[in-house]
Amino acid sequence: MRKTFLPCQMRLLNVRLKSFRAHSDSLIEFAPKINLLHGPNGAGKTNVLEAVHYLCLTKSFLTGNDAHVLQHGARFFEVEGKFEGEHRASLVARLAYVPPEGKRMFCNGAPLERLAEIVGELPLVILAPADHVLTDGGPEHRRRFLDAALSQARPVYLDDLLKYRRALKQRNALLHQVRRGGRLAPGTLGAWDKELVQLGARIIDSRRRFLEQFAGFLAEAYRLLNAVGEEPTMEYVTVANVEDAPDTEAIAERFREKLAGLAQRECEQGRTLVGPHRDEVVFRLGDFEVRPYASQGQHRTVGLALRLAAFLYLRDRLDETPLLLLDDVFGNLDAQRAEVVLDLLKSDAVGQSLITAARAETLARHVRFGTSDHAAIELANGTLVDVPKMCSQASSEESEPESPPVIVADG
Repeated sequence: MRKTFLPCQMRLLNVRLKSFRAHSDSLIEFAPKINLLHGPNGAGKTNVLEAVHYLCLTKSFLTGNDAHVLQHGARFFEVEGKFEGEHRASLVARLAYVPPEGKRMFCNGAPLERLAEIVGELPLVILAPADHVLTDGGPEHRRRFLDAALSQARPVYLDDLLKYRRALKQRNALLHQVRRGGRLAPGTLGAWDKELVQLGARIIDSRRRFLEQFAGFLAEAYRLLNAVGEEPTMEYVTVANVEDAPDTEAIAERFREKLAGLAQRECEQGRTLVGPHRDEVVFRLGDFEVRPYASQGQHRTVGLALRLAAFLYLRDRLDETPLLLLDDVFGNLDAQRAEVVLDLLKSDAVGQSLITAARAETLARHVRFGTSDHAAIELANGTLVDVPKMCSQASSEESEPESPPVIVADG
């Protein structure tokens, strides 16, 4: 049953970036509702959103290589953010990256054993110009979308996903060995088959149930955006038709049958050809499939609705309003749709949001910045140019930069 009460609010009070892309050492404080980061290209606006993404999800949304984020000549980068909410008085999250050791996460000064422990504690949804790949890109983008929502809502899903990826990597290495003429000890491949099937069946079942629930949130997102025309529907394409599979064991049996049928081809190609790592989600508007037939405007609308639906889903499942990041989104929206989104950001349906834009004028016509609720923050070359009044209240007693911690990379 859907909840009728407002979830708890989580707020990011401030974030500090050290040797992080354009930012040598920046401290930025935020208002409780809309925060506009504006300035010319290269000012470091998106870097701030990227840093917050690191704190909440331990990784960038722009690159898979942490070294690309490190400022040239620096020995390490560090981001730190102070959060507060009704579930917790305050939480200071800090992520440090030191090459070649890797990343380490700290909460209130205590190191986490695994990076994954923070995922879901600080829920976040990001909208970006590249979101069109959700509907017109390859299936890996849609799988990544499912994984991001489910990993924040259900820690056990993230654990299954990480274990599945490790098993898949080991199994593919063995298949590659066979392809090159190598011989395996009896039962070696079978052991990995068993783990792959058990974990994969749980992942497929979780995704199937998620999409069943998600349909309602997607329809709600379409209504909130005042989108016209057919609402999108979703079809989950996986190892076999699992709609009538009553449980994970039934899914696992179909997975095993598929693996057995493809054994020869897998040995010839040296890779695993079936499993949740090859799943697809097909979106439709009425009778036509979105990916090959939708217009650019329809792709943008469905992509925006998917991100908003993920926000609504996490808010409902976690009883906490996620932080919403919008990176240069308004440049791709018409005036009417932009006004709808801004009205939504100002409403009680959304808590705190961080927005990047080259110019503040367009948004300032709809949002009263400089109040206790909304702030406009100007940046240039990784430096704050126009510092909101609340930022000047930050303590002037800053400690000396810390030496990089000795850390060990983990998953």
